[in-house]
Amino acid sequence: MIALRADRVYRGPGAWGPGAVLVEGGVVADVCTDGGGLPPDVTDLGDVTVLPGLVDCHVHLGFDCSADVVTPLLHDGNDVLLRRMADHARTALAAGVTTVRDLGDRRFLSLALRDALRAEPSSGPELLVSGPPLTRTRGHCWFLGGEADTTEQLRAAVRDRAERGCDVVKVMATGGALTPGFGLHESQYDVEHLAAVVAEARAVGLPVAAHAHGPAGIRDSVAAGVDSVEHCSWFTADGVDVDWGVARRMADDGVVVGATLGRRPGAAPLPAVAQRLEGYLATVADLVGLGVTVVAGTDGGVSPGKPHDVLPLGIVALTDRGVALDDALATATTSAAAACGVGGRKGRLARGYDADLLVVRGDPRRDPAALLEVDRVYRAGVRVR
Repeated sequence: MIALRADRVYRGPGAWGPGAVLVEGGVVADVCTDGGGLPPDVTDLGDVTVLPGLVDCHVHLGFDCSADVVTPLLHDGNDVLLRRMADHARTALAAGVTTVRDLGDRRFLSLALRDALRAEPSSGPELLVSGPPLTRTRGHCWFLGGEADTTEQLRAAVRDRAERGCDVVKVMATGGALTPGFGLHESQYDVEHLAAVVAEARAVGLPVAAHAHGPAGIRDSVAAGVDSVEHCSWFTADGVDVDWGVARRMADDGVVVGATLGRRPGAAPLPAVAQRLEGYLATVADLVGLGVTVVAGTDGGVSPGKPHDVLPLGIVALTDRGVALDDALATATTSAAAACGVGGRKGRLARGYDADLLVVRGDPRRDPAALLEVDRVYRAGVRVR
């Protein structure tokens, strides 16, 4: 048994205080807040905060964080790409991100990495995967291998992902910044196409995450019944235009917003996003206030400003825009774990939960930037940093 005592333990929303976390067999055996029931060999960490390991709901482990992520994905061999993905997974883990959802890889390589990490949990975060996202012919991220145009092709693609063992279905409802052909605000699929994806996914027991920047794509995704809208940027051709009626429906129906947050300080965003970034961040904060379930992802890998360890910066960015710390933390802990289907064992510190721990120096309640001051990380009870 491992026993870690700290001046602050964050067990979940609203649950802060001094205490000790007991770990045995890779899971949390207990969280003691009264000073009793501790073994004699407690490790006293002192002035630190112990939190559940963070959950990044939206990354691309195969993307190399360069100014041109497409060319390597088109030309690198599978062995090279798998090594890169494993390196990026370890980068996330070192920042305290102990669970990662990959929402777009090339040719299902993330499944091989997921299975390898399951066999040796301390070698990386737990990985949940979509495989190649569904997209139109030459549509957004077509180079990953998920092209499908008709409702029957989309249904067949969903079944294929279920048979391969994917954890989630990703569909590109609108265009994106990496691929010409469809603008960010332009829809790639209508509500009939998206409803076919959702219906087939329900039949095989998989959730659906819809990439959607434009208001029409967001509206159709919500109407089709997707589980999460990724980015949810509300981008028009030249600005940001939130449909608050649709946003209220998302809150009422429990549709999750997968906000893509966190950026290396000083790094410029992609040109298509740069002028609208501040409006987007303000909108995400407003959605939290409206009662929409917002979870944090990074879109890690898509640009030089998006390495795979910037999730804590995204949490801090929310607090900078007025979101309460507990609500900001929930986007990467309790709410994030629930959105990824692992809320019964991740996202909080409680008996029987996975012993994925992030220990940071200082008190995030005084300064949320303490989340960047990593002291140590545990994955399945094993210290990895």
